[in-house]
Amino acid sequence: MEDLIAVTGPVFLVIGFGYAARGTGAMTDATVEGLMRFTQKFAIPALLFRAISTLDLGAEFDPRLLAAFYVGAVLSFALGVLGARRLFGRGWEDSIAIGFGALFSNSLLLGLPITERAFGPDALAGNYAIIAIHSPVCYGLGITAMEVARARAAGAGLAGLPPKVLRSMFSNALILGIALGLAFNLLALPQPAMLAEALDLLVRTALPAALFGLGGVLWRYRPEGSLPTVAFVCALSLVLHPAVTFGLGTSFGLSTDALRSAVVTAAMAPGINAYIFADLYGRARRVAATSVLVGTAASLLTALGWLAMLP
Repeated sequence: MEDLIAVTGPVFLVIGFGYAARGTGAMTDATVEGLMRFTQKFAIPALLFRAISTLDLGAEFDPRLLAAFYVGAVLSFALGVLGARRLFGRGWEDSIAIGFGALFSNSLLLGLPITERAFGPDALAGNYAIIAIHSPVCYGLGITAMEVARARAAGAGLAGLPPKVLRSMFSNALILGIALGLAFNLLALPQPAMLAEALDLLVRTALPAALFGLGGVLWRYRPEGSLPTVAFVCALSLVLHPAVTFGLGTSFGLSTDALRSAVVTAAMAPGINAYIFADLYGRARRVAATSVLVGTAASLLTALGWLAMLP
């Protein structure tokens, strides 16, 4: 247990430092926003670009790995939407925003550093394979479901749906970094040494700065959402998703590294993108924000359980 705490503890301590810095006034909301904008629009896209542009796509894009992770993610989303609708009486648009929280695990800010600390930097290839399609799949599914619900409520047709989905997806800097990385990889484009070194400087700042900034962001959120709904979202995200992924990954015969990457990523709390999505549509924002806060705190314990189960 002490070894597992030594793995996850520093990650959550950095988040705690950011939380305390904002709580004591050492950082303002504007400072936190600037830090998160730097990481989300520059440092993390650079990290994704560098990782995916050099990834062995043929070896790491294992359909069994992606199926084990994304079957669990989509199932959590579907149950989140239906549960919010049937159990908690929310409207369809609110229910989709709530389901998105169960869909979008924090693969970057928590999944990457915890996997790296637990199993070493050489164990991250599976994480990057999942992350390469994480934002496109999750945003594509969430935006499509939301736009269909809105069109039905307005009695409008679906002819304009594909452009709306694509426009929303490709205005996201993370997706652009992934797309550029895939393009450089598939086309075998060279990266000048000076450019690569400059990007690597950005990359080294990405995760520590983002974790610190995440702490500052979480300070703003109070447990204001409907707590039974929040608990439901966290149960889907922290328990159901990794359980499905673990079961499928084991039955598919995934390698040890691939199973670790898939389960750790699936076991992470709802990412900040859950709130961004809810805020984009003005639906279930309190539930989304509180789910990010409560899920991140709860994952300090649940992550230990999943790490203990992994080979």
